[in-house]
Amino acid sequence: MMKKLILANLVLAMQLFSMNSHAALFDDKEARKKILEVEATMNSQSQATQSEISGLKKNQQTIEQRLIDIEAITKGQGLLDMQNQFEALKQEVARLKGELEVASHNVEATQQRQKDLYGDTDTRLRKLEGATTPDAAGQASSATAGTPAVTPPSATVAPSKNTQEYQLLELANGLSKESKYKEAYNAYDKFLKDYPNSALSADALYGLGYSQFALKNYKSSIATQQKLLDTHPDNPKVADAMMNMANSQIQLGLVPNAKKTLRDLIAKFPNSEVTPTAQKRLKALEAIK
Repeated sequence: MMKKLILANLVLAMQLFSMNSHAALFDDKEARKKILEVEATMNSQSQATQSEISGLKKNQQTIEQRLIDIEAITKGQGLLDMQNQFEALKQEVARLKGELEVASHNVEATQQRQKDLYGDTDTRLRKLEGATTPDAAGQASSATAGTPAVTPPSATVAPSKNTQEYQLLELANGLSKESKYKEAYNAYDKFLKDYPNSALSADALYGLGYSQFALKNYKSSIATQQKLLDTHPDNPKVADAMMNMANSQIQLGLVPNAKKTLRDLIAKFPNSEVTPTAQKRLKALEAIK
């Protein structure tokens, strides 16, 4: 009996061992299957990743090549074009500079010719005028001494010699007679500003224009004397102002203008003290070819 029981237990043990071995074998197969599945999935993902990396590398290479090409263009043709433009601009600046120097030289030469012409015209006028009247002789001698060949300003009848208005004009006239033309100009200018409606403003205007002529401001002198003609057409100083204008025009080389001014003076004021001088000067101008 004991032997049977031992034998039965042995058989049972063997069966249990067989069952456990089968179960262990079944579990190992499932595990391997899972491992294979995971490996397959990982391989697939790895291949996809490698494909993406390869694509990115290709894109990177393409971009790098484009950058190299752009850099080559910039360093090559682009800079060459810029250099060519720069050189062209330098040449243009040099050309303009040369033209400017030529123009400046021409202006200086023209100015010198004008000065020579003015001096030659004045000298020829002196010779052609010849003998002069007593009044004109005084003007010619003063011109030879370097002062203007026009009648000096002198005050007309003033309202009162005790007024500042009269005294200021007399001061200006005195400075002009002393050949202090800059000081005289300032005095006349102050008079016209302080007394714009004065009965003596025509005398002040003439004196101002005379001072401008003496200071060789010929254009300003013409403008001042023209203002006298426009604002005081009947004043006794108009004839003197026209003579002053003609002399200024001669100094500027405006001979046709000077001739017209002298003709107008002679026609409008045939009995003026300056008319004989105007006639001689006009005759001298017409003799100059």
